[in-house]
Amino acid sequence: MTVSTAIARLNAADPDFARHLDHLLSWESVSDEAVNQRVLDIIKAVRERGDAALVEFTQRFDGVEASCIDDLILGRERLELALTRITDEQRAALEKAADRVRMYHERQKQDSWQYTEADGTVLGQKVTPLDRAGLYVPGGKASYPSSVLMNAIPAKVAGVTEVVMVVPTPRGEVNELVLAAACIAGVDRVFTVGGAQAVAALAYGTESVPQVDKIVGPGNIYVATAKRHVFGQVGIDMIAGPSEILVVCDGQTDPDWIAMDLFSQAEHDEDAQAILVSPDADFLDRVAASISKLLPTMERAEIIEKSVNGRGALIQVRDMQQAIEVANRIAPEHLELSVADPQAWLPYIRHAGAIFMGRHTSEALGDYCAGPNHVLPTSGTARFSSPLGVYDFQKRSSIIYCSEQGASELGRTASVLARGESLTAHARSAEYRILSQEKGN
Repeated sequence: MTVSTAIARLNAADPDFARHLDHLLSWESVSDEAVNQRVLDIIKAVRERGDAALVEFTQRFDGVEASCIDDLILGRERLELALTRITDEQRAALEKAADRVRMYHERQKQDSWQYTEADGTVLGQKVTPLDRAGLYVPGGKASYPSSVLMNAIPAKVAGVTEVVMVVPTPRGEVNELVLAAACIAGVDRVFTVGGAQAVAALAYGTESVPQVDKIVGPGNIYVATAKRHVFGQVGIDMIAGPSEILVVCDGQTDPDWIAMDLFSQAEHDEDAQAILVSPDADFLDRVAASISKLLPTMERAEIIEKSVNGRGALIQVRDMQQAIEVANRIAPEHLELSVADPQAWLPYIRHAGAIFMGRHTSEALGDYCAGPNHVLPTSGTARFSSPLGVYDFQKRSSIIYCSEQGASELGRTASVLARGESLTAHARSAEYRILSQEKGN
């Protein structure tokens, strides 16, 4: 196999740098009309025919011999069996990762709160977990037990009563690591269905698949399109784009380390994006040489090659300050600050899904076992979005209790504003509660 790299080189000093950067970053998850219509047809069929449609689509798309929905349900005992089928080393790694993820997310839990004003009025917020969450897990070759941990554990920490997992098993291929992860993470029910049909089942419910309140987890274009269509019927986590990494380096890290960090995201798929920003031109040359040297040694060399050549870049900047400016402009999913004193630059980072601090902190640690969630905003959405967390599985309800005196006082203010909006019923509703002595003032 012959692989070669021709990774783009950009310089922030060039007058057309902004245009080139915009072109490099451009990516749209656009479903063509055929995909969109197919998804709509699948959703309609599942809503109308429930379990029967799920069985039919699973037979057709996944090549699974299933005669009824019972053939597509895995009980808790099957998940526990998976724990015995993986190696002791794999089980220990899953359990350690799960413990770290759980410990981190425990700190995100929000509690209800209230305060009482002088007149007895009580205001506050009630925090309540979702009743049921749905977790989509890719199947077949794209099997990620780490994704099970990252999605299910925050839901359980939040107090979600039931976590329902859907995972396709193409041609009957069952990934024992995924099922073991589901067992460790506390997943309650598993259905071996996938695609748009699984999303539709979670959103609307069938005779066997319970309707959920929110759907989380990654998937292909059909899954992403289905999530778009059912949003509003249920909540969703996000519509994720390709994985991406941005490394900001002062030129002092081993170039082989940096090259491999770039590969760690490029190997996901051809559309993944890996970018290095540095003020040291010689260092960029050394990393380019490392990329060429190490690429032939990679199992997924062809995917990495297409990703690096198609969407990757080595960007030279004036200094570290400009490197941070470029990082904020890109708003990456993963940001590595591979510098001598990352803490000094942290206050200047405004937009990033996750920030990996220092030369020894590879992004891969965050994918598996560091503790923070690896479900992160992509495609620049870190400008306004956050990592998946416990808060995504909790709702907040406002609490308002007015004493007689408080209702009277607030009623006067509400009356003025409501009449200013010509909403007379609003005004009179508030005015009924104004105490008589205040009405006369």
